[in-house]
Amino acid sequence: MTSRNLNRSYSLIVSKLSLDQIVQFEVSSEAYYKKALSHPIWPGAESGVTIGIGYDLGYHSGSSVRSDWEGKISDSDLNDLLEVVGLKKEAAKNSIRGIKHVTVPFESAKEVFYVATIPKYAKAALSAYPGIDMLPADAQGALLSLVFNRGSRMSGSSRAEMKAIQQLVIGGDLSGISDQILSMKRLWDINKLPGLHKRRDIEADLVANARTSYDTDELMHV
Repeated sequence: MTSRNLNRSYSLIVSKLSLDQIVQFEVSSEAYYKKALSHPIWPGAESGVTIGIGYDLGYHSGSSVRSDWEGKISDSDLNDLLEVVGLKKEAAKNSIRGIKHVTVPFESAKEVFYVATIPKYAKAALSAYPGIDMLPADAQGALLSLVFNRGSRMSGSSRAEMKAIQQLVIGGDLSGISDQILSMKRLWDINKLPGLHKRRDIEADLVANARTSYDTDELMHV
């Protein structure tokens, strides 16, 4: 368990294992990133144009994109990316052709991921799930991964499990949280989106088997 400190400069204490898993979910490996992900992609479903390590332009403001990426990619590439900010689904898919020339180096992607992206999502996860910071570090990281992938919206039938997890977090019910994550797989056809099924399986396993004790070098404050 973690201790609450309202004056801290971080939102969560996650295991490095869970954070590494998010990178694995998003890019697989550095070699694969350089081969397939160094230019903008559209992952499908409700996603926007995505760059770097899971940085979805559909869910960021223009000002945050400029703040996060200025100086890390060329000015001309950044200006081109700003044209597709906020686009999602088919609109994002249809915009890809016009920005395929944009290049995001792996080192820049990692810097934005650790310095800008993860802290924002950690804050969002803490807001979505009050009490998450009292869970074991593996469970905090798994729910961070969930919010990173699905956002923090709680309304609508497709968000029933996301909403149910709120009370389970408050009660520290790791088994219940794990079950709700697994239940989300109902939303996606495994033949079309097998990666999301695998992601939910791994997140659920991280929660269900979260350890209560960690060495200092196994943790990250985000």
